[in-house]
Amino acid sequence: MKLNGISSNTPLNGNHLNGKHNGHTLNGHSHDVDQLIDAIGDEHGAASIDTPMRPDAFDLDDDTKIDLIEEHFREIMGILGLDLTDDSLKGSPRRVAKMYVKEIFRGLNPENKPAPTLFDNKFRYNEMLVEKDILVQTYCEHHFVPIIGKAHVAYISSGKVIGLSKLNRIVEYFSKRPQVQERLTVQIADELKKVLETEDVAVIVDAKHLCVSTRGVHDVNSSTITAAYGGKFEDEATRQEFLRYISCSNVTI
Repeated sequence: MKLNGISSNTPLNGNHLNGKHNGHTLNGHSHDVDQLIDAIGDEHGAASIDTPMRPDAFDLDDDTKIDLIEEHFREIMGILGLDLTDDSLKGSPRRVAKMYVKEIFRGLNPENKPAPTLFDNKFRYNEMLVEKDILVQTYCEHHFVPIIGKAHVAYISSGKVIGLSKLNRIVEYFSKRPQVQERLTVQIADELKKVLETEDVAVIVDAKHLCVSTRGVHDVNSSTITAAYGGKFEDEATRQEFLRYISCSNVTI
């Protein structure tokens, strides 16, 4: 499968970057290597629809991971020349470590995956159900800075309906990991199809990338829109109906 024009066979993982490219050792930080690394990041491409994970990703428990990240982040701060004896900074390595493991990257751990709550479709509601403006807060896996926006999801029941809050939970779960927006969109759609046992699913994500607005081109105005359509949503009329719903003004309570 391809995401953003990059084949899933493209070797972009850490093992590849620790090898050689065009005769240059990547750990040597040559100009060509820096250009390659920057190109991968600026193209915002993903090598796979699966989040790249090592087989031993969960051999360490969360407390051990926090201790190790704290140690290494303290080293990073020291290399930057920060004074870790300062009252404001001395707790930062621990705070960052806990934030990484327990908060912003907790979606890496399958134990945190939300359990779906399904109900029989007793009302025989066979029309589209849309949940719009779901908050998306994830992190660009190329620069580890935030991607912030909204997700709009829809499905047509195949006999079961899901608790509305679980739609938000599914979006949140896949957001809480280093991400590429295309992959995030597909992961949400694939999970909804599996949980709801239907191909009739649609997902749109509209988000701003801080790796675009705070570095590189420094464009604070642009946003990125990605979409995944399955089943009946591949039909133009159904897709347009979904797009009309998400463009409607929000209900005021």
